[in-house]
Amino acid sequence: MDKHLQHQLPLPKCAARQGVFRDVPSDITIEVDGGTFSLHKFPLVSRSGRIRKLVAENRESDISKIELLSLPGGAESFELAAKFCYGVNFEITAANVAQLYCISDYLEMTEEYSKNNLNSRAEEYLECIVCKNLELSVQVLQQCENLLPLADKLKIIVRCIDAIASKACVEQIASSFSRLEYSSSGRLHMSKQTKCQGDWWIEDLSVLRVDLYQRVISAMKCRGVRPESIGASLVNYAQKELIKKPKADLISGHEKSVVETIVSLLPVEKFAVPINFLFGLLRNAVMLDCTVACRLDLERRIGSQLDVATLDDLLIPSFRHAGDTLFDVDSVHRILVNFCQQDDSEEDLDDGSLFESDSPSSPSQSALFKVSKLVDNYLTEIAPDANLKLNKFIAVAESLPAHARTVHDGLYRAIDVYLKPVHTLHKTSASSPINSSSALLRAVETSNALFCSYPDDDPKAMHQSWRISSGALSAAMSPRDNYASLRRENRELKLELARLRMRLNDLEKEHVFMKRNMEKSGSRKFMSSFSKTIGKLNIFAHSSSRGSTSPSKQTHRDESKITERT
Repeated sequence: MDKHLQHQLPLPKCAARQGVFRDVPSDITIEVDGGTFSLHKFPLVSRSGRIRKLVAENRESDISKIELLSLPGGAESFELAAKFCYGVNFEITAANVAQLYCISDYLEMTEEYSKNNLNSRAEEYLECIVCKNLELSVQVLQQCENLLPLADKLKIIVRCIDAIASKACVEQIASSFSRLEYSSSGRLHMSKQTKCQGDWWIEDLSVLRVDLYQRVISAMKCRGVRPESIGASLVNYAQKELIKKPKADLISGHEKSVVETIVSLLPVEKFAVPINFLFGLLRNAVMLDCTVACRLDLERRIGSQLDVATLDDLLIPSFRHAGDTLFDVDSVHRILVNFCQQDDSEEDLDDGSLFESDSPSSPSQSALFKVSKLVDNYLTEIAPDANLKLNKFIAVAESLPAHARTVHDGLYRAIDVYLKPVHTLHKTSASSPINSSSALLRAVETSNALFCSYPDDDPKAMHQSWRISSGALSAAMSPRDNYASLRRENRELKLELARLRMRLNDLEKEHVFMKRNMEKSGSRKFMSSFSKTIGKLNIFAHSSSRGSTSPSKQTHRDESKITERT
């Protein structure tokens, strides 16, 4: 039926055969949403309380035309209601039951006016058929999108949502029982499956509008549906709404709502969704300028499982104005802070608990090692960016505790890339290449020196060192063993300082090369400052080695050889 054209509802066959309205002209016209229905008063008033009242109120004027405004479902729903009034048989299905339920309420087609009226028939189908089947409940819920807010007021939506959540929970329980089997030893155990058979409903939910989908997932979480199933549904829904849709169909406001909704529905359990999915959400959240709470929540979740991330995950593009870095360094820094904050509880321990093992919430030493390698690779990747500020580079480099790195080769490599002339030529005069190298080397030396050096006769300082390095030292070791371990670490520091001197030697060679080039261009003043700073770097490295605890004689001999070469 074309609702915008004049519409003549054909007389029902059952009524025509009985001859009731065969030769009776229509005596009432109903206008609904642009469509016109020429009907008869008697069958309508016998079923519809609303039309009966409208006819009775205008009996003296012999009303022959009624306009029904804001009718749920429009002309299509009214046509079904009119057929019911005339006694025409039609099938109630999941595709029309929500319309029939709403139109019957609007037209007051209840038992008060006629037995087995449309309202009771729709209610019976909803209760006995729809609410006992998950798939049908989803279909009805989808139909309700065009019947709001009446469908919500009549509790059609909440009944469908409860049915979906309940059936999904039952499906998972049944699936779990089906996976029970006996092992060769006769013990009952759960068979391993890559995907739970009870999660077939995940694809069905992807057709729902985001607000109704949110309500369904919230109900499922309350009913106890497994977190991994909730996570799989969220991933599937995000792929449909953010990835698989053609770009022409995407609206930034809709995308933003989808991202914020999915983030609010993420299970609290770790690894309920893949970490690359969390990074994907974060990229979208940054690009769409989602709320600060949304982005911080994602960064916190990523930080709690950062040890399983890859370098590609961390390379989040920067979507800000021109002149910014290529990648979003600030977000990565906050993620690293979240990762390290798992270890903050150790700072509050009293002296009596200094030798206790890591707190349950602190990252394990293996996780720290993995993240330290990840950070060093990340720094190497972003180092060539000419817009990367020195303070940001240092902030990321120093974000992990000192005991996270057993070797610093990756960090030195990142510093070396950052100090390349191609990068430093883009610096302003206030941040010259030598100032940059000095600050970077000073940051590396200081962080390591603070970790390993302490007065030999200061027990309190030793306790502090045990506290700082609790992730690396075993709580079962005696104080004497810990002291010996720290001495070995101190010797390793001396070797690292020797490596730094070798790097300074390389810088001096670069200095000579740059001096020749700069002299050709007449920039003698700049090179004079360059030479003075190089001298300060040599003095600083020498004084740092003196300020540490005296190494063994063998270490002195090794260090002297290296010094002679430099």
